[in-house]
Amino acid sequence: MSCANLILQKPSFTLRKVSLSPVSFTESNLLLDLDVQNPNRYNLTLKSFECSIYLKNEEVGNGRLEEEILIPSASITQIQVPLNVKYKDLREILKVLFTERDLPYKLEGNANVSSVFGSLNFSFSKEG
Repeated sequence: MSCANLILQKPSFTLRKVSLSPVSFTESNLLLDLDVQNPNRYNLTLKSFECSIYLKNEEVGNGRLEEEILIPSASITQIQVPLNVKYKDLREILKVLFTERDLPYKLEGNANVSSVFGSLNFSFSKEG
């Protein structure tokens, strides 16, 4: 394997679904289902992941993964990230979710991945 094949390429994150999970009377979690695509010819380990989601340019939640996740080589792995949302913000979020057909979103965050060849910290941003 040449050195060119050993360069650690960033995985990509694609939002698949958002669901709601109540936590308490004052707080709820939005659960983000994400596809993580590993473009490398070797496995990666997602060591840390934190993100914020914006709907119509308003931040509606943020969260992090607390566990390491194996992302096999040249594949897509589904992960679920809980985002904290206060109920006072949730009413507006639900109103937007149920009244908008096309809802612009932005997902921003930071991730740390590692492989046998090293580790990489990077920021990402995805809109849709």
